[in-house]
Amino acid sequence: MAKASEKYEVMYIINPTLSEEETAAVVEKFKGLVEANGTLEELEDMGKRKLAYEINYLTEGYYVLMKFTSGPEFPAELDRILGITDGILRRLITLRAE
Repeated sequence: MAKASEKYEVMYIINPTLSEEETAAVVEKFKGLVEANGTLEELEDMGKRKLAYEINYLTEGYYVLMKFTSGPEFPAELDRILGITDGILRRLITLRAE
């Protein structure tokens, strides 16, 4: 029997050198992926912010926070796809406490 849905949040940082259209396409891609595999509860487009430390000589990143509910197997697949997507600098998926 499959475990009930869990609540997660994912924050990912997009390369700030991408155009607005490319950035929007990346956000839309992951929004669609979450919606196809779970329930998107919140999408917070935080925009460009200064990074805590340089990543690949970049000092800024485009931050996106998504809160979603899904089965326990989906976050690993989401992490894998984020990891192989061009333009994603960093990502972190966490289980949300209620």
